[in-house]
Amino acid sequence: MWLTPTRWKSKTKRNKTMKRTLTFLLVSFLTACASLPANTPPASTSLPAPVTETSAPLKATPANPPATVPITQTIAPFNASAFPNPSNYHWTSVITGMASPIGLEFPDDSSGRMFVIEQEGRIRIIENGQMLDPPFLDIIPKVDSQGNEQGLLGLAFHPNFKQNPYVYVNYIDVNGNTVIARFTANGNIADPNSEKDLLRVQQPFSNHNGGQMVFGPDGYLYMGLGDGGSEGDPHGNGQNKNVLLGKILRIDVDHGDPYSIPANNPFASGGGRPEIWEYGLRNPWRFSFDVPTGNLYIADVGESTWEEVDVVPANAGGLNFGWNYYEGMHPYAGQPPAGVNFTFPVTEYSHAAGGCAIIGGHVYRGAMTEWQGVYFYGDECSGKIWGLIRSNSGWQSQLLYETGANITTFGQDPSGEIYFADRRGVIYRLTK
Repeated sequence: MWLTPTRWKSKTKRNKTMKRTLTFLLVSFLTACASLPANTPPASTSLPAPVTETSAPLKATPANPPATVPITQTIAPFNASAFPNPSNYHWTSVITGMASPIGLEFPDDSSGRMFVIEQEGRIRIIENGQMLDPPFLDIIPKVDSQGNEQGLLGLAFHPNFKQNPYVYVNYIDVNGNTVIARFTANGNIADPNSEKDLLRVQQPFSNHNGGQMVFGPDGYLYMGLGDGGSEGDPHGNGQNKNVLLGKILRIDVDHGDPYSIPANNPFASGGGRPEIWEYGLRNPWRFSFDVPTGNLYIADVGESTWEEVDVVPANAGGLNFGWNYYEGMHPYAGQPPAGVNFTFPVTEYSHAAGGCAIIGGHVYRGAMTEWQGVYFYGDECSGKIWGLIRSNSGWQSQLLYETGANITTFGQDPSGEIYFADRRGVIYRLTK
């Protein structure tokens, strides 16, 4: 089974010479290599115990804020100066019969296993095209999955999973609050009794919970938390650096108990919660690293009109993405304080263009060389899938596929191939 692409028009100039192409790729590769993060993590400072999040209400007054100049970014390009013809490729069904799959993860352990997060509180293993029984992890009694944005939401494997068989999960507990916890795996089973809490965050509402968890190229654990829900960020959490909501967090799970703070976190020495890496986000449901460049791609779900993709250069923490002063590139509410710098998205799309919630994907790094360097992202409601590249003329986004699926997440295996999940229970892979 496969899904058909939308109509495509090539933007590639047919008269480009091979010499010019090879020169561009060589320059891009050298630039990307220069942006790779250091192999040795900086020193960390310890925290003694799990933290419970609280927040005080803040109010935003609607206004027409002045134009704000975004922070200048240096993003290393890597391959893909143009889009390939998407009609030469199809999304092929890998497995069916999943129960509301909302996460796809692959440990880099040479096992070839795919781990699928089922929202109600299970993690299933797909091996050799078959779903294994029993589940890898079943914590349904601990999980509140009644709301559309609640449940078991995120999964990450320790970077050295073979020697440290730890899995990290993000779920909403029966009280409606976020739990970040660690479990110990033994083969195809994670011991439910091995749970160790790292972080608990109070959620004022049942939506905008975030959920993504990923280890960065630096070996630290990154976690996405939404602004706490309701509409318009009524508590002002996105801009409040003293709360964890509306942020991407960054912690060191290899030192401290239960974790420590990387010394170069932007607020490690004060001015905000030390776990914060980026802020001013509404609901970073899915984000990912492009490992060769170290760049971080964040798909931030919009309020009522605009969906956005933010791209962060390697190791650039402390950026403010503007919510709720801005939705995408557009004023939303409140008057920004003088002198505040915002980082605006590299691309956005409106709900009028077809959609309701952006689903972030990955930069393709697989065997199909034509797709090298293309970032895939989609929309939950419309099923559209776009590609994003940074060419000599800047960032370009192009509609590639109209799948008709209820896209909930993308996945990328250790070889760099791309997958997505349909809430109706099917996992697809991009194939030639």
